[in-house]
Amino acid sequence: MQWTDDAIVLGTRRHGENASLLELMTRRHGRHLGLVRGGHGKRLVAVLQAGNAVEATWYARLDEHLGTYTVEGTDLRAARMIDSAPALYGINWAAGLLRMLAERDPHEALFETLNVLLAHLDQPVLLSPLMARFELALLGELGFGLDLGRCAATGTTEDLIYVSPKSGRAVCRVAGEPYKDRMLALPAFLGAERLEGAETSDIEIAAGLELTGFFLKRDVFEPRGLQLPEARAAFLRLKLTEGA
Repeated sequence: MQWTDDAIVLGTRRHGENASLLELMTRRHGRHLGLVRGGHGKRLVAVLQAGNAVEATWYARLDEHLGTYTVEGTDLRAARMIDSAPALYGINWAAGLLRMLAERDPHEALFETLNVLLAHLDQPVLLSPLMARFELALLGELGFGLDLGRCAATGTTEDLIYVSPKSGRAVCRVAGEPYKDRMLALPAFLGAERLEGAETSDIEIAAGLELTGFFLKRDVFEPRGLQLPEARAAFLRLKLTEGA
């Protein structure tokens, strides 16, 4: 068994004296683990950093085996992020979320969303809204997608400003007003009415992350007895400290 695919490094851990157990998010083969011989050697240690883009070839005698990787770096962006705490938290935050996916299940659309996110890790203004969109995409891939395009009560596609915490469906201003204290806010940058290129306020970003965090915690992490990634909480604490 052998294949070659575009991939993003999610993490590594030492295996034996000089090998690494490498975890990748691949374009066509999903989240996939394998061994890298010499992974702790000088030639590969810089390549196998979380966030880097690589071309990976996996091979094994049988498909169900762990298998072995050979990798070539295609974009070693981790080096550009080493001095940026938000970027490092962002990489680890995304990796922690992706570990909720079943191993080897393909999620090509999510791979593309991750690529966009990582391409903007060094742009603090874009990082937070992109993380919220990434979480929204992950919910969809896990089968807990939110219906944000039409009001659950009236069917309208306009003035959608709430989300029902019970159903995960959008609610328009008029229908949601009597229940607004029980609703989650739907910021424009996550809704169907979002304008590409429009500036996103800090209040909207906070609302977006509260929205996605609520459903991730309730539907994905708590049923598994887990907490949301610590890197997520650390990133949010950092933003509060910065006054962002």
